[in-house]
Amino acid sequence: MQEIGTVISSERGPSSSEFWFVISENKGMPVRKGQFIQLQTPEGLLLARVDEIIKTNRYYTHAESVSEYERSGRPLIEQFPIDRWEYLIGKATSLGVYINREQRRVSFPPSPGDKVFPADKSILIDFFGLDNDSGINIGKVEFHDLEAKINLTRLFQKHLAILAISGAGKSYLTSILIEELLDRPKELGQPAVIVVDPHGEYLGFAEDGNYITKTKVWNRNNISIATSYLSSSGIAELIPQISWVQRRELTPIIKELKEKKHSYSFADLIKAVEDSNINPKTRYALLSWLNDLYSTYLFKTVDSPSIEELALPGQLSILDLSDIIRIKEKQIIVTYFARRLFNARRSGKIPPFILIIEEAHQFAPEGTSTAEAISRGVIEQIAREGRKFGACLVLISQRPIKLSTTALSQCNTHIILRVTNPYDLQHIAESSEGITRDVEKMIPGLKVGEALIVGEAVNYPLLVKVRKRKSKKSDKGIKLENAIVKFQNEVNKNKEDLDAFR
Repeated sequence: MQEIGTVISSERGPSSSEFWFVISENKGMPVRKGQFIQLQTPEGLLLARVDEIIKTNRYYTHAESVSEYERSGRPLIEQFPIDRWEYLIGKATSLGVYINREQRRVSFPPSPGDKVFPADKSILIDFFGLDNDSGINIGKVEFHDLEAKINLTRLFQKHLAILAISGAGKSYLTSILIEELLDRPKELGQPAVIVVDPHGEYLGFAEDGNYITKTKVWNRNNISIATSYLSSSGIAELIPQISWVQRRELTPIIKELKEKKHSYSFADLIKAVEDSNINPKTRYALLSWLNDLYSTYLFKTVDSPSIEELALPGQLSILDLSDIIRIKEKQIIVTYFARRLFNARRSGKIPPFILIIEEAHQFAPEGTSTAEAISRGVIEQIAREGRKFGACLVLISQRPIKLSTTALSQCNTHIILRVTNPYDLQHIAESSEGITRDVEKMIPGLKVGEALIVGEAVNYPLLVKVRKRKSKKSDKGIKLENAIVKFQNEVNKNKEDLDAFR
């Protein structure tokens, strides 16, 4: 392996946490910021990350000298051998020591004069805990031509958060994760994948020839909630304003309805409350809340989809909420189906599942009342308890600071794309143990297509160049100029049809 530098002394080191090295003049193997390097130390093989590269030249270190020589009218390069004194210095942060395939903390610095080499691929796989055989392929580790294959259990079991500003590639990255899950061989295990899609960004899977048979979509026209499946506590979860007294009076009414008929409508429930002999004040208030729910037109005699239809191994189930305007109706759908999925998984009726929630801050917002965030409770419960049962969450948000701290803190892996808002950056840093000060500084400078993985899924923060997606992109996510042209073409076509009819 060809050396790329030599450790040097400075006022600050080498230390056990960082060191500097002069970069060798090797045009074939340039050193880059973010690259991983290795060197042999008395403790073992030291792995480090290049965090900065500095170019220096002793002839340009004193401003007054440069100014004085330049006054002669001759460039400095004609007066001194400047090009021979220009060199690069790399600043590296020590990550750990690798001994007999075991990783240990760095407790002793390298020595000046130690030779620096590019990190070996096989060592990087072990060091970062990558799963080269059956992992989820997100992309490549930059500068190393190494596929970033993340172990499925480590990535999803303790929940995942994908955080970035709008347009940084959250949905693109999520589509890649879905591709990997749908393409996963049966012998390796295929979880059920359920996506809460507020903007229709994943509908392209249902139009893609490679995934159409593995994708089911439910939208405003065919999503319904079976009234007979709702207990008084289930209704109270959808209407947090219901008092304890109203809930107590509702329980025997529902019980009597269930005894009379196996399946009943929401209108039947309202009629039963109207005909009951409970206190008039309690009855009128209860009827008001029930009629408010009934006005959503979500409640019918059957569930659509059924939980068994929604959670099938190797299937992508999309709850397309793009045609629903009211956030409350969206939250009702998420609350009901997330609760049923979690309960069914706890009892072993459905396979392990991965529930992906786009715009998660809309469904589990921080700092709002329960009445305005009815789906927050079940999301937080799955975040706290889901890993015990194979109920996994993926929370996607462009405003982490507005996302429930409880839910976000339970996501043990974060994939972070570009984030620029200082409040969001601070919130991410505080909620993710794997983010050091140096790593935090990297986030605002990430380009579209670059992702930083921190937490449970990897042993150390890992910068990845996201691979290209294979699946078809949804038409609802097309560029603005394309949307304008598409609309104008439709207007022109309608005008031509109208003129032909006349």
